[in-house]
Amino acid sequence: MAQKDDTVQSVPNPLDTRIIKTPSAVARRAFFYLQECGHLKASGEHRTSRQNLQSFLFAVVLDGKGELTYEGRTQELSAGDCFFIDCRTAHSYHSDAKKPWELIWVHFNGSTAEEYYKLFQGQLPPVFHPAATSKFVSLLQEIMRTNTETYADTEVLTSGMLANLLTMLLTVNSISEEADSALQAKLKTVLAYIDANFTSDIRLDELARRFYISKYYLTREFKRAYGETIFQYIISKRINYAKRLLRFTDKPVEEISELCGFNDQSYFSKQFKKAENVTCLAFRRRWRD
Repeated sequence: MAQKDDTVQSVPNPLDTRIIKTPSAVARRAFFYLQECGHLKASGEHRTSRQNLQSFLFAVVLDGKGELTYEGRTQELSAGDCFFIDCRTAHSYHSDAKKPWELIWVHFNGSTAEEYYKLFQGQLPPVFHPAATSKFVSLLQEIMRTNTETYADTEVLTSGMLANLLTMLLTVNSISEEADSALQAKLKTVLAYIDANFTSDIRLDELARRFYISKYYLTREFKRAYGETIFQYIISKRINYAKRLLRFTDKPVEEISELCGFNDQSYFSKQFKKAENVTCLAFRRRWRD
């Protein structure tokens, strides 16, 4: 189905800055690439409706008010709100007629953009209100400056900035930005304990008792802060330690399994191959050749 684009602005505004780009074939294959970015200071009601647009849109509301309808839900937006959407999904947004909004935005895509968006969906709703928008705004302004003119390295630099934007979106609720400083400190202490004892038999019940925290609450907040479960984190630490021992010692796999905290060599070998897509011995040969 062809995309539908119905964009109306009552009066053209000289403060409406828009940069439109056509990516090269190389950028489409290998990079995150810019499609459009801009800064809009609406002079009246500004309305946009689209669907089946092969693009991802991130925007920051700098001032004023408006509404976004996405995935069947309509939400009011005001200064400090952000939204990040997949434009293949039917959506519309419009500025408030009495208090028109000011937006800065970027349309982009890339070979792995959809995977990043799926990760974002698992953490935040399409509309969110970060503690501060200054870093987002500065990055979008830098993208606009970089693409005002085109040079040989423009697409490479833009891809890096878009990757940085996606990283910021995936870490907007990172532990460094959490308001609850007590929880922040406790999670850091739990992480440090695991880092120091990952080769031991660490159990969730033990962690809950040691740090005086509900194991269900700890499980949820640990994953929210670090992006993986406690079990996944411990396995990752053990696999990384095993990789060091395989590369820099001649210890047999059975001994390495025990040193890393695996009581069952077969289970260790299975986890290692799952993580590295090669056997332990194949990994050792590859990194020693």
